[in-house]
Amino acid sequence: MRTEHTQAPTRAGLTMTAAVLTVSSSAARGAEQDASGPRLVQLAEQAGCTVVAQGLVADDQAAIEAWLRAQIEHGVCLIFTTGGTGFTPDDLTPEATRAVIQRDAPGIAEAIRAEAQKHTPLGIISRGVAGIAGRTLIINFPGRPKAIDQSFEVVAPILAHAVESLSREHGY
Repeated sequence: MRTEHTQAPTRAGLTMTAAVLTVSSSAARGAEQDASGPRLVQLAEQAGCTVVAQGLVADDQAAIEAWLRAQIEHGVCLIFTTGGTGFTPDDLTPEATRAVIQRDAPGIAEAIRAEAQKHTPLGIISRGVAGIAGRTLIINFPGRPKAIDQSFEVVAPILAHAVESLSREHGY
């Protein structure tokens, strides 16, 4: 669990709390160091988020779902995942995310893929999704720091509005 940081509130005075989950079997067993999670934390904080939790789990759908549900129960506004969005049989982050969300936010995942395609033709094979669970927005990011840098800049401008919208009882 990370310590809370003081960040600028949204226009509605809300603190954008965030949690970051790295999904990587090799990092979970200590075979490689997690560079993606720390990079995602750094970008989230630069975007005005207060990162209140950071986790690392193996490519296991039940473990991913449990971590996501725990953060939702804690009332986190935003959950960012990294890893597990490719084509290998153990890439299950999108499936775990879909099992947790109630509503899709397809434009976010589409924008991430569109930006990725500008940098590599392989960007379109990311299976990452985005969606809403209660009042929490979950966004799947790719598993490499360079790809996170490229895709986070597309998402950062909408985060405050998303958090504000999810906090409302009704529309505008």
